[in-house]
Amino acid sequence: MGTPVDQLVDLLDLEQIELNIFRGRSPEEALQRTFGGQVAGQALVAAGRTVDGGRPVHSLHAYFLRPGVPGVPIVYQVDRIRDGRSFTTRRVLGIQQGRSIFALTADFHLPEQGGIEHQDPMPDVPGPEDLPSALEEVGSKLGELPPFISRRQPFDIRYVDRLRWTKEELVGVEPRSGVWLRTNGSLPDDPLIHVCALTYASDMTLLDSVRAPVEPLWGERNFDMASLDHAMWFHRPFRADDWLLYQQESHIAHAARGLARGQIYDRSGQLVVSVMQEGLFRPLSAR
Repeated sequence: MGTPVDQLVDLLDLEQIELNIFRGRSPEEALQRTFGGQVAGQALVAAGRTVDGGRPVHSLHAYFLRPGVPGVPIVYQVDRIRDGRSFTTRRVLGIQQGRSIFALTADFHLPEQGGIEHQDPMPDVPGPEDLPSALEEVGSKLGELPPFISRRQPFDIRYVDRLRWTKEELVGVEPRSGVWLRTNGSLPDDPLIHVCALTYASDMTLLDSVRAPVEPLWGERNFDMASLDHAMWFHRPFRADDWLLYQQESHIAHAARGLARGQIYDRSGQLVVSVMQEGLFRPLSAR
């Protein structure tokens, strides 16, 4: 089976079954739905496989249309929307059991020089070496890890703020969260693998910022949560097997939906990726 990182790379290695058609494996899990980060990462692989190597992806916009079924393969159909002089656009539809479950549009840009340079500074937070691994911290507290934890095993994730376990600890907590993350081992040098691995990881913790003021991130859940859409902008090259700081905040939660924004920095302080996601939050008591 290999290490969790080997399994992640294998998960992102799609089978090409026609010129613009790819098939991705979906792991067998005892969970309600396929992990959204997996579907987004695989769809981006499918798009990237149809683009000349000199044009890295600069943005993606995606919608989760239906929950995927764990253990059932997903077919990705790529539509070659545009091949321009500077930009290449691809549209990808993820299909499972004859139904569309995911739609993604990705844009690729031939690198060029610009005349404007600025970015938000990286927050001053403890480094990853000074923080415990989330899996170690959660495992020692709960005794056993939740079933969805298998999705996180390819990554070393370390929360910047201490984890809270009771509602009493949530008093005064703001809707934001931050983690350091990197893969639990080296990845191949292919830049597309690093981009798609981070796309996978970007869906794991972003909605924590919406939940932070109302329920412990790792305690008993009061809400059924699902990703609705996801957008990413890739500003600079990076490696997903080097430490990256993922700062996340939510500006609004209303009408059973919460919106979160993420900024991802490398160790040198460069802002390498921006992320936006809206999630659905339904109280479990409403079932």
